[in-house]
Amino acid sequence: MRRRTSGRTGTAGALVAVAVAALVTGCGIRTTSVPVDAGAAPSRVPCSVPGDAATGGTVQGVPVRVFLVCGSQLETVDRRSPLPEEKAGGDPVRMARGLLAQLLAEPSESERAAGFTTAVRGPLSVDGGRGGDPAGTLRLSRQPEDLTPTALAQLVCTFAESSAGAGDHTALLGGPGPYPPKRYRCTTELRERPESSPPTAPPVTPAPTRATPVPTAG
Repeated sequence: MRRRTSGRTGTAGALVAVAVAALVTGCGIRTTSVPVDAGAAPSRVPCSVPGDAATGGTVQGVPVRVFLVCGSQLETVDRRSPLPEEKAGGDPVRMARGLLAQLLAEPSESERAAGFTTAVRGPLSVDGGRGGDPAGTLRLSRQPEDLTPTALAQLVCTFAESSAGAGDHTALLGGPGPYPPKRYRCTTELRERPESSPPTAPPVTPAPTRATPVPTAG
């Protein structure tokens, strides 16, 4: 006489299937029979303004280049400053003031669409150095260390790569306090990581003046 086992076998198989499913669920693995659409990959901002839109629709003014924030880095944007052309290149302080005004201004519509922002906030002004400062010093109305690292990086690179700089991709910046200016460098690393502190180098100290000897009575 043959015993029927098909019912028991089917029941055992169902129990095994339930146990496996419970084990998978307990491990945090979610089973699915349909493909999961994770969505499109995030798009990157272009960080590039069309040539005809870079000047804000105007052709007047002196061409200048400023550093804005785009994609967590510093990128250059070409603009036109309303500075008189005959005074722009020969007066570093006037150039620095014009560049600062560009950094304080909100990016244009085309610049915002390309992903550009600025971290420089007012009130902020710039003036020339005072007595005892090395040549090429620019004094801000706030201590450079009090600015956010990104804002300071924008100022350093914008000044350093213009006629307002102190040469060799550097800018000599000080504040209103009785502290000597620092020579900040605009490096590739700073442009790639503007949230870091700008590197500095020893400033050029003015050569001591030689006293004129007083003639003695013979």
